[in-house]
Amino acid sequence: MFRRAPTHRPEPTTCRLTAGRVALQIAGGSVVGHRYPANFDVLHVDPTLPFAAVVDGMGSGEGARVAGTTTMTTLVEAVRADWPAVGPRQLRAAVADARSLVRAAGARLTELTGCTVTALLVEPDGEQVWLLQLGDSRAYRLRDGVLELMTVDHTAAWLGLLHGWHRAGSPEAARARYQLLRYVGHPDNPDADLLTVPLRIGDTWLLCTDGVSDQVDYHRMREALAGGDPTRAVRSLLAISLAEGGEDNATAVVLRVQPAGEGDGAHP
Repeated sequence: MFRRAPTHRPEPTTCRLTAGRVALQIAGGSVVGHRYPANFDVLHVDPTLPFAAVVDGMGSGEGARVAGTTTMTTLVEAVRADWPAVGPRQLRAAVADARSLVRAAGARLTELTGCTVTALLVEPDGEQVWLLQLGDSRAYRLRDGVLELMTVDHTAAWLGLLHGWHRAGSPEAARARYQLLRYVGHPDNPDADLLTVPLRIGDTWLLCTDGVSDQVDYHRMREALAGGDPTRAVRSLLAISLAEGGEDNATAVVLRVQPAGEGDGAHP
């Protein structure tokens, strides 16, 4: 089940599943950090289906809580209801439902009601993975020793860097970092990005909120993921985020792809 992490540092949620030719070892965890009184991230590691997601509520109030919980509940229910026939049409429909529900909830509140979401779904035959993203929570892949960012941030900062409007690390870039151009709850109902990527044995995937990506640099992130143990990687990433200031809620899901004989989980 999805859950909102308590204020202490809990043990990661873990599971082992098989999808066709591959076994999936998955771990996910979340910490509040030192800045906020509660955790407005939402984590889901599905116990029976090859599906995981992270959601980051915008702000630190009821709007963030409602948006995050509503979005995660909607996605999880849609994936479970449509499995195994879950593809781009079903995922886009689930995002549309989440957008409508969050916008309706926001109309009843007097504060910002929105969230980001990044989700990963492995197809039943284990041949490829779907990535769904809206906002600035990220997906990374470690393959053959190379750590790659697989998503783009839907922020003014990202556009500014691409088009040369400002330099990385400049005050302008820092201000633009928090100007989200797309998120669940946006008044223009923007679409999520959907990306399909072939799955390869030996891949390690990371989903994380910006409490991780903003505070864990590339080299330490790669080192944590290269160890091959998802549970240990999640612990390490969250510990680093706290040691670097804990300026935000931090949530991470790590998925390791192995040959189908090496995971003991049941077929979804």
